[in-house]
Amino acid sequence: MERPKQQALAFLLGALLVGGVLGFSADRVFRQEQLTPAQRRAQFYEDIGITVQQRPVLDSLLDDRNCRMDSVVKTIQPALDSIKAASRLRMDRLLTPDQHARLEARRKDDQARHAADRQRQKPPCGK
Repeated sequence: MERPKQQALAFLLGALLVGGVLGFSADRVFRQEQLTPAQRRAQFYEDIGITVQQRPVLDSLLDDRNCRMDSVVKTIQPALDSIKAASRLRMDRLLTPDQHARLEARRKDDQARHAADRQRQKPPCGK
C-alpha cells in the first residue's frame, strides 16, 4: 500500500520538475524574439560572464564577423532569391486558390515581421 503512494509522489515530483524546465526554456525562447539585437548581445555577455573590459573587444570581433558574413551573403543573395522564386512558382501551381490565399497571407505576415526586425537592428558594417 505504501509503495504505490511513493511511486505516485515520485511521478508527480518528476512531472513538476520537467514542467518547470520546459516552462523556463520556452520563456527564454519566446522572450528572445522580443529583444533587440543589442539586448540579446548584452544577455549573452551576462550569461557567460564577460567583463566590462572584455565587452568592447568582443563587440568589435562580433561586429567584424557580422560585416564579413553580410558581404558573403550579398554575393550569393541573387542566387538564393532565384531559387526561392522558382520554388514559389512551382508551389503556387500546386495549391488550390484557397490554399494559395492562405499562403500569401502567411508570406505577408513573415515579410512584415522581417521588416520590423530589420528596423530594430543597426545597419550592417556601421552604415
